[in-house]
Amino acid sequence: MKTTTLLLVLCFSITTLAQNYDFGKVSKEELEEKLNPLDTAANATYLYKNRRTYIKYEQSFGFQLITDIHERIKIYNQEGFDYATRQVELYKSGSDEEKVSSLKAITYNLVDGKIEETKLEKDGIFKTEVSKYYNETKFTMPNIKEGSVIEYKYTIVSPFYWNVDDFVFQHAIPVKKLEASFETPEYFNFKLNTKGYLLVTPNVETKSGQIYFPATREVREGLSVTPARSASTLDHITTLTSYNLSNIPALKDEPYVNNIGNYRSAIQYELSFTKFPNSPIKYYSTTWEDVVKTIYESSSFGDELNKTGYFEDDVNVLISSISDPMARAASIFNFVKTKVKWNGYNGISCRDGVRKAYKDQTGNVAEINLMLTAMLRHAGLNANPVLVSTRQNGIPLFPTIDGYNYVISGIETEQGVVLLDASNKFTMPNILPTKALNWEGRIIRKNKSSSTISLYPSEQSRNTITMLANLDESGNIEGNYRSIKTNHDAMSYREKYLETDKTQFLENLENKYKGMEISDYEVKNDYDLSEPITETYKFSLESQADVIGNKLYFSPLFFLKTNENPFKLEKREFPVDFGYPSETAYRMIINVPEGYKVESMPQPAVVMMPDNLAEFKYNVSGNEKSIQVIVSTKMNAPIISPMYYDSLKEYFNKFIEKEAEQIILTKI
Repeated sequence: MKTTTLLLVLCFSITTLAQNYDFGKVSKEELEEKLNPLDTAANATYLYKNRRTYIKYEQSFGFQLITDIHERIKIYNQEGFDYATRQVELYKSGSDEEKVSSLKAITYNLVDGKIEETKLEKDGIFKTEVSKYYNETKFTMPNIKEGSVIEYKYTIVSPFYWNVDDFVFQHAIPVKKLEASFETPEYFNFKLNTKGYLLVTPNVETKSGQIYFPATREVREGLSVTPARSASTLDHITTLTSYNLSNIPALKDEPYVNNIGNYRSAIQYELSFTKFPNSPIKYYSTTWEDVVKTIYESSSFGDELNKTGYFEDDVNVLISSISDPMARAASIFNFVKTKVKWNGYNGISCRDGVRKAYKDQTGNVAEINLMLTAMLRHAGLNANPVLVSTRQNGIPLFPTIDGYNYVISGIETEQGVVLLDASNKFTMPNILPTKALNWEGRIIRKNKSSSTISLYPSEQSRNTITMLANLDESGNIEGNYRSIKTNHDAMSYREKYLETDKTQFLENLENKYKGMEISDYEVKNDYDLSEPITETYKFSLESQADVIGNKLYFSPLFFLKTNENPFKLEKREFPVDFGYPSETAYRMIINVPEGYKVESMPQPAVVMMPDNLAEFKYNVSGNEKSIQVIVSTKMNAPIISPMYYDSLKEYFNKFIEKEAEQIILTKI
């Protein structure tokens, strides 16, 4: 077996070395390949990825960021067909926007031993406006089959030369060959930040560059504002950073990862400062102090935070009879949530401004929460904005402006910081949306100082389930169910229940438990966020006990038991992120069918993880008429380090095994 594997790898390496990566030079060997020899489970493989990004001066437009993309993908089976569709996101701001040009694409298939080419036509390219800030160019490759190879090239032209997309080296499928480069004139200094577990070593060199200015044309972008009387050139040094990698393994998603992209091998470039000829250095982000100063002094952040005239009269009336500071905060928090609705846009900068958001009663995250912060300050509280990166956006490990895409409000008290997000109508103090529970935020104060603050809650969310189940001699059950949820569990439930069609919600619930029939469904405190949310219903469900001879066998948790361990990998490199500490408690009474008695019941058990990270308690007791079940599972930490992965995996195995143990009833 080892010999076979070695031969496969050797043949694979030789093929890689001999491969022609020029566009259009797809080989029969690539089309004949049935699987990736280094990852036989892969549905597709990047045969080649090439990206060249560089900053170029255009006389009519100034400096622009140009990115050339060339990718070749092998599709092994139908599950890999998704890679035949490519979506290119294009940012826009005002009249400036990114554009795609020079797109060409071909699908290759092997037909009767010959390579057949199918070119992408214009009707396969779709350009849409996704939002106020993004356009999208999307294309789907034609004539896709199992075994196809697809190849495409295009160029992105961007006026936002400071906004460089991450150089991503690792994907959900393996990469056989990757080449990438980034070229910058000496006028731009970019920081390089590395993330992921894959070792990536850049090759850095310098070369001469030249900017040509035609006669009688105006020079822009800080180089000069004086029209040239004759053609001229400007010599400069260009830094070229390149990457050359082979056989990059796939990065596969795992359960309870807040964002797999946080662990994906990539290089981030962020503009640190610019230094144009005859101009002073302009800093963007070098230290956290620089980042905070840049953000706070921005007209769309600090200036908006200082505006108060538009709300003062309303807030003064609101708090006139309230003396307690935190009661004032609660009143203002609820006022903003009711007054201004979130328009669906994140960001740390105001787009239309807080005044307009207040007047129109709609705004983005920054407008809503900077408005909230200003009102809290007006009411005498020590409130400051807190910069956040959402889970989807990743974790800002280095001083960065672009790393933050969300802002909330924080009230600093002697007991700690109270975090508020008024853009979500279901949030409460220190109960943030799940998307904002992403490691640490950065609180920034009036004096421009800043510090990190944990975004994860310390208080547990509880879900207490009480159930009465009547079991009959056929193994069917019917009864009453009640669930009381607090904190994040309550917020999550409200989002699912109140934001969806109620008929569909109940249908989904019945399907979740495979054939359950639900009646008398009722929810209390759905809009009263100060109270736990309560869910009650009557249910009936067949085949919850096995009938063998004159005995009944069943798990005391019935349909509520955990059936499968989500942690299956032998080793895990990433933290396990549960989002928040939680406890689920079950209190059940099972009525024994008439004519039966208890023959045996599972023994009590306690299962714990080291350092009290998690705890499982299980106890079943009973008499001739009923059985009492008390079970609780606690996850005491929102994040479990990879060093505890084996313990976590074993913890789940043990409590799943315990929940699967059966009660045996015998017919009298």
